Amino acid sequence: MKPTRREFLLGGLALATLAPETQALLAADPAAPHKLWYTSNAKRWLEALPVGNGRLGGMVFGGIAKERIALTESTIWSGAPGVADVNPGGGAHLRQIRQLLFEGDYVQARKLCEEHLLSHPTSFGTNLPLLDLALEFSPHGETLRYARELNLDEGIARVEYQADGRRFTREVFSSNPEDVLIVRLERDTHGRMSFKTGFDGIKVPGTTTTEGRDTLIFKGHAFESMHSNGKQGVEVECHVRVLPAGGQVKAGEDHLQIDDAESVTLLVAIATSYNERMPGSVCRKALQSASVKTYAALRRSHVADHQALFRRVHLDLGSHTSATNKPTDQRRKAFAAGAIDPGLCALFFQYGRYLTIAGSRSNSPLPLALQGIWNDGLASSMGWTDDFHLDINTEQNYWLAEVGNLTESQTPLFALIEELRTSGRRTAKILYDAPGWVSHVVTNPWGYTVPGWGLGWGIFVTAGVWIALQMWEHFRFTGDIELLRERVYPVFKEAAEFFLAYMVEHPKHGWLVTGPSDSPENAFRTTSGAVCSESMGPTCDRVLVDALFDKCLEAQELLSIDSSFGTKIRQARQKLPPFQVGRYGQLQEWLEDFEEAEPNHRHTSHLIALYPEDQIAPEKTPELAMAARVTLERRIQQPNWEA
Repeated sequence: MKPTRREFLLGGLALATLAPETQALLAADPAAPHKLWYTSNAKRWLEALPVGNGRLGGMVFGGIAKERIALTESTIWSGAPGVADVNPGGGAHLRQIRQLLFEGDYVQARKLCEEHLLSHPTSFGTNLPLLDLALEFSPHGETLRYARELNLDEGIARVEYQADGRRFTREVFSSNPEDVLIVRLERDTHGRMSFKTGFDGIKVPGTTTTEGRDTLIFKGHAFESMHSNGKQGVEVECHVRVLPAGGQVKAGEDHLQIDDAESVTLLVAIATSYNERMPGSVCRKALQSASVKTYAALRRSHVADHQALFRRVHLDLGSHTSATNKPTDQRRKAFAAGAIDPGLCALFFQYGRYLTIAGSRSNSPLPLALQGIWNDGLASSMGWTDDFHLDINTEQNYWLAEVGNLTESQTPLFALIEELRTSGRRTAKILYDAPGWVSHVVTNPWGYTVPGWGLGWGIFVTAGVWIALQMWEHFRFTGDIELLRERVYPVFKEAAEFFLAYMVEHPKHGWLVTGPSDSPENAFRTTSGAVCSESMGPTCDRVLVDALFDKCLEAQELLSIDSSFGTKIRQARQKLPPFQVGRYGQLQEWLEDFEEAEPNHRHTSHLIALYPEDQIAPEKTPELAMAARVTLERRIQQPNWEA
């Protein structure tokens, strides 16, 4: 039976063991240490409060005259499956590229990599933001006692203020049980409210209409021409139904007007055609189911569902009353200036768990993308897209899953990994003439596994291994032998088959090395001063291949299988390059002791040897740990360090 609560240790501190004063505080108000709160509305997207149900997200701004809720959904993707994105000339030039790299001709190798290994996708796509749900209120008097909060314990964003002698409240949450986002507006006593609701800031092509007197409908397509051909993308619909208590609702051409209502509940449903769904039918079904329930019932089912996950872990690091009485933004600024506020650290730990719950559930159609399920349009308007980056971003999104007792949140990630395994077999065969599977640095909902379209990051050949290690982390925490046998080990075994065939011996040292590959997303200077990024055997590849082989061997022992294959793995593992210390005492990022092209670069991919792997640690490899420290110190000391 799966436990609903576990005891975790963080630096010797039992997360489920609370100080007496914290126990008393939780008894009086379980949400007390779990609130982000502010005394003004959000002025920009990053200040808004996120809500989500695993696929349907909202960013709540908390405006007074006009509320803005930026709506997003995880499957609003432009693009389509790519069936011919592998560069057809790659395999034929692989031997030549490797020879050039071994000879130190990095400039010529770089040219051949660009010409023959990089992909040129026509419709890779990106996740796109949808639109804003706007609520425009009738004018009222001076606003007093404004408060905006995100209750992490309940999963509800709340706005409260006083005006005209009355108290106004707004609650917003995205319900997983009901599969809708819900907005509730109330006034105290028997006051009435009037407002107009419609869509603002529409980010995808489409049209807005009304249906009946109480429903607003947007229909569109996720078309864009920066990351796709402008003609491919999912269909998307957003339906908003207004349920007033008292008052009247009038439908305009593209908005709804609510007058003299005592309270109002808005239900928001979003669906796309991803996986051949019918978005209109999905939205109507969700609204029909939710609209027959009271707001109290909708709220109750959401809170119960959310707390079943959130309340699995408590973290008590102590607190200071002078700090906890301040709004969260003021606490953060004070902490950055040196104030002691351990409670803020605990709050941010729980905020990370909250975002994991809100962004990735067991029934989510896709895992967390570059910006989770929340999308302001920034990454999707850049060259790198709002996709699944496998050179730390997607992995980092799930580092908290197991230690935060949210193991189910990885379910959609594992489905994507298995899709990568399937499509990665074709890439391994066509591009590298190798068995098994391989995936590079970026992917999309259709299992894109070929190299990316840019040097310095596109040929990161061990990206699939890195993301697959999340499956091992899941096994490590759950001990699920059947999962190991049926799902985890097959993924690892096929990846190991690829690298056993793909790696080659270094002509000078006899080490088995990968390549050409990148240490994403960094670059080095050659002895002639040229800036290059592709090389043989970058340190991060060595770390990940060693981790892959290690997990394969452990799985074989636990499952009592594949001993002969294990022998091949052991022999190859013994020939992996050792870690090396460079001229400055730093842990080398590349096989050669190159000068970094950008000494202040934000990526330190080779330091995954410390975390999430533990191949380097002060207690067992003190010299290498010191070299890793030197690497960090050198980066931090550089001007304009990219923190």
